[in-house]
Amino acid sequence: HVQLVESGGGSVQAGGSPRLSCGAAENVYSNYCMAWFRQVPGKEREGVASIDSDGVTRHADSMKGRFTISKDDAKNTLYLQMNSLKPENTAMYYCAADFFLCGLRMTDFAYWGQGTQVTVS
Repeated sequence: HVQLVESGGGSVQAGGSPRLSCGAAENVYSNYCMAWFRQVPGKEREGVASIDSDGVTRHADSMKGRFTISKDDAKNTLYLQMNSLKPENTAMYYCAADFFLCGLRMTDFAYWGQGTQVTVS
């Protein structure tokens, strides 16, 4: 079982550039596809970006240019750098992992963290 723990959320001023982190209890980053999703109340969870075991990234069109996914296999940590945040970026952000699939759909991922809230004002 893969355990994922997000951190780095909180209250951010518009224009801020926080970085979210996701740690795993075991070494998954070199073998799994990892991703970030976001969800606002009343809406479906949507994919932000994914990164496969070789480090190839994929970003949702709406996130390109301001959000960047990366990972550090040695530190077992996934990152999401968010730049120039706007109030509409307020959401719960989730880390996800899967051994077989690597996309931007919720159904592509078997393992999920509890999420970290980012509130932009």
